[in-house]
Amino acid sequence: MRIRTLPAATALAVLFSSAALAVGTAAPAAADSTMVLPVASSADIAVDGVHQRVFISDPQGGKIVVTDFHGIVVKQLTNLPGVTGLELSADSGTLYAAVRDADAVVAVDTATNTESARYTVGDAPVSLALAGGKVWFGYGAAGSGDLGSLDLSGEEPVVALDQDTTHLWYWAPILDAAPGAGALVAGETGGNKLAVYDVSSGTASRTAAVDTGGGNMGDLAVTPDGQRVIVASGAPYHHQVFKTSDLTADGTYASDTYPNSVAVASDGTVAAGIDGIYEPDIYIYKPGSTTSVREYDFPNTGGSSGGDELPDSGLAWVPDASRLFAVTYNDEGVYSLRVLEAPTKATTVISVNAPATATRAKQLTVTGKVTSKAALPAGVKLTVTRTDLENTSGKALADVTVAADGTYSFSDTPTVGGKVKYTVRYAGDADHAPGSASDTVEVSRATPTLTLNKNRNTYAYGADVTFTAHLGTTYKNRKLEIWADPYGSDKPNKLVKSGTVNSSGNLSVTLDLTRDTKVSVKFAGDARYKPRTVTNTVYTKVRISSSIGGYYKTQTAWGQKYHYVRKSKDPVLKTTMTYYPGRKQRLQLQAYYQGAWRDAGSEYFELGTSGGSDITLTGTPTTNIRFRFRSEYHDTTSGDNVNTTTYGAWKYFIFTS
Repeated sequence: MRIRTLPAATALAVLFSSAALAVGTAAPAAADSTMVLPVASSADIAVDGVHQRVFISDPQGGKIVVTDFHGIVVKQLTNLPGVTGLELSADSGTLYAAVRDADAVVAVDTATNTESARYTVGDAPVSLALAGGKVWFGYGAAGSGDLGSLDLSGEEPVVALDQDTTHLWYWAPILDAAPGAGALVAGETGGNKLAVYDVSSGTASRTAAVDTGGGNMGDLAVTPDGQRVIVASGAPYHHQVFKTSDLTADGTYASDTYPNSVAVASDGTVAAGIDGIYEPDIYIYKPGSTTSVREYDFPNTGGSSGGDELPDSGLAWVPDASRLFAVTYNDEGVYSLRVLEAPTKATTVISVNAPATATRAKQLTVTGKVTSKAALPAGVKLTVTRTDLENTSGKALADVTVAADGTYSFSDTPTVGGKVKYTVRYAGDADHAPGSASDTVEVSRATPTLTLNKNRNTYAYGADVTFTAHLGTTYKNRKLEIWADPYGSDKPNKLVKSGTVNSSGNLSVTLDLTRDTKVSVKFAGDARYKPRTVTNTVYTKVRISSSIGGYYKTQTAWGQKYHYVRKSKDPVLKTTMTYYPGRKQRLQLQAYYQGAWRDAGSEYFELGTSGGSDITLTGTPTTNIRFRFRSEYHDTTSGDNVNTTTYGAWKYFIFTS
């Protein structure tokens, strides 16, 4: 027996709806669904068709979880330590549960989902079956497996133990029986023994036993007519079949590695399950066939590379075989109940092959193929829908007939450009699930004329500038959007104008510029013209004002206003500049010497948060030498790139005695 250790996980009641279909895949017959189960383990599953309830036993959690047919949890029955095997009465009125660690069989009223009785039966019962008018149970610790019965027909319950006098079982055996049968089938949990008992007399009389030749038995199921038993063992890598009359081999159901579950519907349809990570997990066989009509491969909901897994005894049918329930778990220990709709219908796989690109208003051809494990009826019709920019909900095209080899083709002339999707569907029939697939063509569109004025112009700080976008000929859409994205991470790109262009094709907006700005105009496109965006950049200066402090008079000389400063006084060169975090001003000092202004030094100084910068000149100056200074902002080297390089006005001064 393979022992699995799974980490504990808190289960969340989250519905995982069916994924959107990819090209070339089959659609489910109905909306298969998955609900996370609040369990830490799973040992058995039973289905009540009368009350539309599903029961899952959780031995580690000591409870039975009850869900509806959609997998939604409606109740949890607790105080059931080690609960394993489940068996539903013929009238669906009572669910019997083998509660291993309480040495009891518990009866549950299915109308109220409450415990109605508890019967002490012996050492560690693990499996149940109804046969010969009694509840039979497999019980016993390792080395002392046996059969017992619980008779509830009289006024008092009667328990009979040690029913297998040959001591065949090392482990407590798995049990099953056909409805109303007098024969009981037992299999060795984790082993390879199989036996049949006649229990019609009230006691168990073994009529056949066999070594299956396999090992690690995880589940078995008797067919509704009682003639055959299907065995799921870890080996061999298929589901074995034996006649119940003498346990001679009677064929196999091809599956894959590690069979561990099997369920037979009332009409004889077989669901064969395996513990597969990278293989299909469930194989569906119609009555009389050993070729699967449908397979299910669970997706991965955990962290591993493989798919979710099926535990032992993890499958159960609704009475009319319209649904199959499967318990699964992932590598993080999260268990789920999967509700598989119309599982007896073969999947219909459709491929759609459209050209990657096409010219608008010219004919194109779409081809494809329909395949299924069950032969399709002759002359099958497929519906075709075209979805495009003018038919967002889809437009029905003419139906297409499938050829005898499953291929099909059709032609169409798209009048609309852009992405054009062709969806092909088969509605399904009595033997086939619906199928759907699609492919997309990029249909050509013309490039519209779109312009925006004033690219790379420079403006003063705070200037109000009008930008005009022009849109040339289009099909139907005459709307534009104008966006402004100021430099600096603190200012987002913002929609500043949207609307329909005027009769000249123009749309304008006026912006108050305080930073370098990217101005964009966007045309969303239409059925015949492509989307287009044009982006311009305009540059904005900073605001700079400068002054001199410490002078004793001003006077116009040499054509400029000069500030006169005593050489004993240290003048203050004052600057105010538009503030931005981390911004510095560059102070440039010049002296007039030998008939020209010459560099006397420059340096960057940080601005205060108000944008101010006061620089004091110290030292012993030379008198009667003309000086001037200006403050400058340099894109990037002043600490940021939010504005364009800006030079302040020169301020003139001279030192006197």
